[in-house]
Amino acid sequence: MQTDQQKLKVFITSPLERVYVDQIAVLEKQLIDIGYEPDLLPPTRYVADHKGSEEFRRSPEQDARWFAHLSQADVLWDFPTLPNNIKNFYDIAPNVKWVQTTSSGVGQMVKNLGLQDSELLISTARGIHARPLADFVFSALLSHYKSHAHLKKEQSERRWERYCGESVSGKTLAVIGAGGVGKQVMAIGRAFGMRIVALASPGSRRTVEELGADHLYASGDLHDLLAEADALVLSMPHTPETENLIDRDAIASLKPGAALVNIARGQVVDEEAMTDALKSGHIGFAALDVFQVEPLPQESELWDLPNVLISPHSASTVDRENQIITDIFCHNLKCYLEGRTGDMNNILDKSRMY
Repeated sequence: MQTDQQKLKVFITSPLERVYVDQIAVLEKQLIDIGYEPDLLPPTRYVADHKGSEEFRRSPEQDARWFAHLSQADVLWDFPTLPNNIKNFYDIAPNVKWVQTTSSGVGQMVKNLGLQDSELLISTARGIHARPLADFVFSALLSHYKSHAHLKKEQSERRWERYCGESVSGKTLAVIGAGGVGKQVMAIGRAFGMRIVALASPGSRRTVEELGADHLYASGDLHDLLAEADALVLSMPHTPETENLIDRDAIASLKPGAALVNIARGQVVDEEAMTDALKSGHIGFAALDVFQVEPLPQESELWDLPNVLISPHSASTVDRENQIITDIFCHNLKCYLEGRTGDMNNILDKSRMY
């Protein structure tokens, strides 16, 4: 039997239910030592909350235990939040070789931590949010096209007047970001009888057959794609290439009255231009899960626009999330312990940021 000194030290740095910690612990209990102290973690606000209460503060004694765990850890479940006076990740976690994150879009955070050129192994939660995000997309689009806001207003006034809604069938669904989430969105769109178009990433060799699309636009033909979109779904990662991709000119190219759903990052859209287009009706409806500044400032005009649905960056969060991430981590942990890092899932390409 190996000694504690030889065991791989795993530290849980974000809220996680005990049942999942136990699932990890029994996997290779002779080979790993799990650091899990719930009182060092902020109380959760909802199921699968990986941040916890913003008011949470550790006592000096708790801080001492927290930093002791970080200083000894080989593997982290999630990146810890760095204190303002600490700029270098390795100053508090000098021995960490691998981090399993609870999010998929961590490229910008890794860059901001100065870890893009490091040897740190980072695995993400990529793929687990595809179906919940696609569910959000179509709950929003169906609500818009079937005029649910109108129906609720009529119901509140006890008025019975027949009306004509729209069908999603036959409409053109444009997707920018044809990864796991985008492909799930396209599959559901096809099931609803929509025409599917997508934008290729620079250098991509994917085909329409692989994506399940009717047409694949080259990366330089963004405005041509936008011109025929009845509904535009943004699901791309936030990278230098995608930042502000949907700028004022792109929005002007969008088919008048189109619906927009952003489940990517707020930074991929010119928010001021989008707001202007929503006010004028050039964008007929927007369902927004992400924003340039989060939480969305109280003074934002978006709060009051009747053709906007605001989601507090929660479209991907569902009650089974921690179970699925734990399953990914357990698979990766077994591979890591056996030296099969090439078989680990969801390894972040730090240079590409996704």
